[in-house]
Amino acid sequence: MEYRRLGASGLQVPALSFGAGTFGGSGPLFGAWGSTDAREARRLVDICLDAGVTMFDTADVYSGGASEEVLGQAVKGRRDRVLLSTKTSLPTGDGPGDAGSSRSRLIRACDAALRRLGTDHIDLFQLHAFDAGTPVEEVLSTLDGLVRAGKVRYLGVSNFAGWQIMKSLAAADRHGHPRYVAHQVYYSLVGRDYEWDLLPLALDQGLGAVVWSPLGWGRLTGRIRRGTPPPAGSRLHETAAFGPPVDDEHLYTVVDALDEVAAETGKAVPQIAINWLLHRPTVATVVVGARDETQLRQNLGAVGWSLTPEQVARLDAASARTAPYPHFPYQRQEAFARLNPAPV
Repeated sequence: MEYRRLGASGLQVPALSFGAGTFGGSGPLFGAWGSTDAREARRLVDICLDAGVTMFDTADVYSGGASEEVLGQAVKGRRDRVLLSTKTSLPTGDGPGDAGSSRSRLIRACDAALRRLGTDHIDLFQLHAFDAGTPVEEVLSTLDGLVRAGKVRYLGVSNFAGWQIMKSLAAADRHGHPRYVAHQVYYSLVGRDYEWDLLPLALDQGLGAVVWSPLGWGRLTGRIRRGTPPPAGSRLHETAAFGPPVDDEHLYTVVDALDEVAAETGKAVPQIAINWLLHRPTVATVVVGARDETQLRQNLGAVGWSLTPEQVARLDAASARTAPYPHFPYQRQEAFARLNPAPV
């Protein structure tokens, strides 16, 4: 397993992390992802650790905290061997204090996550969404207090817009608070919007991308192809409305290219999709999930090899989309491109 620094920090994270959204699954979304219990979760953690996957990602909103509880049980007795990442800010109830990033919410959420995880500290604590109603100074000073108290080691965000990150980083610098070092983002061969604003920002500001849904919300599993509906066991039947939208024709074009590369390499379609991501700028770790051992072992096979430059170029071309304004001049016109070359 390759290890990489998480953004502009000293924290080393594995190229692949494990997403515990399937642990303790319940409800229309997380129940469709999976319902792994503590015994099954411990086995999956065993396999991860044997492969060098040491970071495990969860959130308080996953199955009402059950994911954190099951993960805590699965890593019990080997806390010093793992990195625990969790998130808060999305609603966990209907009360006025059950959502957002206010001082009281963040302190309560952190303490509750520590209790459910069965640990005295969280290695990476992330805000799951931007809270427009709470001043960033209040958010950052609260997070600073959690770091100083030893409850949190590193800070990150998830699903933030570029201006929201920059406003927060500027305030952190102004007041001497810890900076965010991670941005947990959606990024895949069928979802490359991250590249237009957030990737250049991450390069400039030292944010490591923690990639979620690298298989395009289950669309790049190798089981969905042109003219073929999702198979009966696909979670897309229940969860498609919750995830990022993908145009069918664009999906099929990408899958066609993946099939070609799979035939050349002998690798599975999901392995190729993940491997492509691992070589993109700013990507620190790609979060993979699994409902069972077979699925996990396949995903772990995405590391330890590389696509050829020609294969990468073919996948790039198949997955490319016209950039939205104001980015398309920089994509299309030489004068703009000379001033702002694309990241490599």
